Amino acid sequence: MAFRRRDLAASLAPCQWFRNPYRIPSMAAVSLSVSTVKPLGDRIFIKVSESEEKTAGGILLPDTAKEKPQVGEVVQVGPGKRNDDGTRQAPEVSVGDKVLYSKYAGTDIKLGSDEYVLLSEKDILAVVN
Repeated sequence: MAFRRRDLAASLAPCQWFRNPYRIPSMAAVSLSVSTVKPLGDRIFIKVSESEEKTAGGILLPDTAKEKPQVGEVVQVGPGKRNDDGTRQAPEVSVGDKVLYSKYAGTDIKLGSDEYVLLSEKDILAVVN
């Protein structure tokens, strides 16, 4: 029994194997703001400080030549990490602290025109006064 071209086309028409019914919505569809982000565990949410636009000699730097800043202000703090006995260890930083963190640590997040980084407390090197 041979398939005819018409039969083959009819059998493939309703097939929607390429569509995923369990598709997760993209982040563009989810509206995020600083107040809706709640870090978990020992994670810290930091607003990145602006990087320098000029060199000491007055030369303007393009975006590709700027180094990633390592200083920022703590915006949200998680509840802290769990110890071996199950209790939580409170974070050493608090909201409003200006901190110095590892250069390539954490996950970069852009909300509006501001840049943020979500990182673990162990990636914070110092609190800057």
